[in-house]
Amino acid sequence: MTDVPPEAERDAIIAALGPIVDGIVATFGPVCEVVLHDYRRPEQSVVAIAGEVTGRTVGGAMSEIGMRMVAHGDAAADELNYLTRTPAGKLVKSSTMLLRDSGGAVFGALCVNLDVTALTQAHTLLGALAGTGPDTAEPPTTAFGDDIDTVVDAIVDAHQLRQNAGWSQLDRAQRLELFRGLDERGVFAVRRAVEQVAGRLGISRASAYNYLAQARAAAGGSEGDRP
Repeated sequence: MTDVPPEAERDAIIAALGPIVDGIVATFGPVCEVVLHDYRRPEQSVVAIAGEVTGRTVGGAMSEIGMRMVAHGDAAADELNYLTRTPAGKLVKSSTMLLRDSGGAVFGALCVNLDVTALTQAHTLLGALAGTGPDTAEPPTTAFGDDIDTVVDAIVDAHQLRQNAGWSQLDRAQRLELFRGLDERGVFAVRRAVEQVAGRLGISRASAYNYLAQARAAAGGSEGDRP
């Protein structure tokens, strides 16, 4: 049996999954969105999509969840049945199932997103009427967008918001923590992301590369070595 080149095998898997995207959405209706990602081109990873939960289109970029998957490489694992919130306020229940070739290499993902906003509101109302309202944590807001630059900017802004300070107000340890956090979320797996982050923070490209190198060195060292 002739061995299939890895790229040809991956292309075949992507092509085979295309019709499944429409089939799942046809089954679950307008609250469902299914997205087929090809991680080999992160800036335009959406190769097929049905439904309109996150507002993306074919040719759109991966989300920050996809960036995290890419950052973990072949060690990444499926993320199933998790809740997130879109910037527009929709509560979304999602599963991200990775695509692997016969050698186990991750090269894409099939993502199912269900808009459960109305269901959650109804559940909250019924709980309030019954006196058993839910006591659950607010799900994180996830950056979705067709433009990879928009996604990267949203992640950078969210990190700064959590630190409640602009770049000039951060000390060295906080700056390294910011770059470490961005790296852990896969931001720097995207081409030209370092330059974009530098521009968003108002620092030079050289400074951004320097902080990233220091953050990675600190993360790889012992707790005593960290700043």
